[in-house]
Amino acid sequence: MTDLSSITSSMSSTISRQTASLGKAANATQKSFSDVMSKLGTEVGIKPKTGFVAGPTYEANTLVGQTKSAFNHAIDATKAALQIKP
Repeated sequence: MTDLSSITSSMSSTISRQTASLGKAANATQKSFSDVMSKLGTEVGIKPKTGFVAGPTYEANTLVGQTKSAFNHAIDATKAALQIKP
């Protein structure tokens, strides 16, 4: 006859290891997701890459600021090519 206490102990040990592994995986996933959201927020311009929260340095480090700068440079180049004075 099989000793039930050894089977129960083995099953309990296996379940607790799997639970611990799931906990570690959940923490790693949460940290990765948090890191991705932080980087996304910085790139889109929701939060700064540097300590600046306003002004030209802040704007130059955001996607919105870089897009605005490229657009302004394109307009200035067009004006210069067509010799349009401000």
